[in-house]
Amino acid sequence: MVGLMGAGKSSIGRRLAARLNLPFVDADTEIEAAAGCSIAEFFERHGEAAFRDGERRVIARLLEGDPMVLATGGGAFMDEETRTAIAHSGISVWLRADLDTLVRRTSRRTNRPLLNNGDPADTLESLMETRHPVYAQADIVVESDDGPPEETVERVVDALTTFRDRTEALPAQ
Repeated sequence: MVGLMGAGKSSIGRRLAARLNLPFVDADTEIEAAAGCSIAEFFERHGEAAFRDGERRVIARLLEGDPMVLATGGGAFMDEETRTAIAHSGISVWLRADLDTLVRRTSRRTNRPLLNNGDPADTLESLMETRHPVYAQADIVVESDDGPPEETVERVVDALTTFRDRTEALPAQ
């Protein structure tokens, strides 16, 4: 699962994992466990570049394991190595949400380092401008709106089925 903070990667990911009878893993939680501190603390102590390096390594390790539903951090898919690893080992699903939805959802929590300075709406809008073209490289794009989460999960399942059917129909390379 890829997308901006507040898109529903963890919430939808948990429900999707249950639906598919797969484990759910949140990359941010795994990164915090590996670092021994919260992401906000890591950002403060070491900066974003060091965080992204650790994030890349943790995601690569997770992708080497058994099938799972993996929620990545909002910036993870921006890293070319991570995108390549995901393309090689999994199916990327971009949960796309509009700005108002993202602002509303992210305002509920204060543990998002990139939103702690300045106006969160301006920051999210700027992130949308830079990240959406990269997120668009995902295998699947699903709208994440304010409807029931089960409807979003159903859209993801339908998109995964279509993706699988389409890729199985391709001739072997």
